[in-house]
Amino acid sequence: MSDLVFGLDTFGDVPEGDSGALVSDATAIRQVVEEAVLADETGVDVLALGEHHRPEFAISTPETVLAGIATRTSRIRLASGVTVLSSDDPVRVFQRFATVDALSNGRAEVILGRGSFTESFPLFGYDLSDYDVLFEEKIELFAKLLEEKPVTWSGTTRASLDNADVFPKTESGRLTTWVGVGGSPQSVIRTARYGFPLMIAIIGGAPDRFAPYVDLYRRATAELGTTAHPVGMHSPGFIADTDEEARELHWPRYRVIRDRIGATRGWPPVRREEYEREIAHGSLYIGSPETVARKIAAAVQALDVGRFDLVYTSGSMPVGPRLRAVELYGTKVIPMVRDILAG
Repeated sequence: MSDLVFGLDTFGDVPEGDSGALVSDATAIRQVVEEAVLADETGVDVLALGEHHRPEFAISTPETVLAGIATRTSRIRLASGVTVLSSDDPVRVFQRFATVDALSNGRAEVILGRGSFTESFPLFGYDLSDYDVLFEEKIELFAKLLEEKPVTWSGTTRASLDNADVFPKTESGRLTTWVGVGGSPQSVIRTARYGFPLMIAIIGGAPDRFAPYVDLYRRATAELGTTAHPVGMHSPGFIADTDEEARELHWPRYRVIRDRIGATRGWPPVRREEYEREIAHGSLYIGSPETVARKIAAAVQALDVGRFDLVYTSGSMPVGPRLRAVELYGTKVIPMVRDILAG
């Protein structure tokens, strides 16, 4: 699987600075740019930035940060992970990513999704009761925009368009577009219907639980007559020089962010035993380069995917260990996974 693609994802988690206090949002955004430059230099294929509107995360407009990264990198592909299309305008999303595509010489990708958080809906004046229709209508419009021809469209969630031409155009004539899915069969089938590549967010449990979704996507594209692209998967993790160092750096920050979010969703506090079990048998990729590489290789084989993205930040992880994790992923983990799969 020499053509396997490796990505790094972040939501722009606000890290601890040298003093131990959290840095400013502005500093956190600039830190992501530095990590992207390092990822570009060390052989990572894709950097994906998530959109959030919460105090723990500094990135609310991934494409703005990606535009800055585009001017400082030369080869890494630049994606969102995800763009919450339901609470955005498809025309503006297309225009912003087409602009990033221009600045990066064709390296932009957008991953569309409904989002695992809902803060953007009240923030931008959308009703959560329209959750499904917002995404259904907006992805339909976005698919038309990708043809880069005048668009005629009507729906209930935004103003109609009548032979409207949208600029800028991309040089290639097609903006690479994925759909991020968290585990809904209906979302998988919708992705197949539009012929988009599928990115599966696997944040807990054994990866092979999602094998039926990969199979569903391939069967649906065959039945609908659309293109079955290589499937991607995205999971959280952290890499340090040893297994022990990775756990001791990651666990206390993971616990804080997991319990803060869990409190809003009715989850009980996470226990260390659960954390260790998720590392051993689930979808936390924590440890030394060797440990993480073996686990990624096993997941890739179990699901037969063509892309693996590691969410490399979690909570207030300090800047130094974050940079080291990016370096180890590019220089150690990626080559090891390729060697394991080749063997």
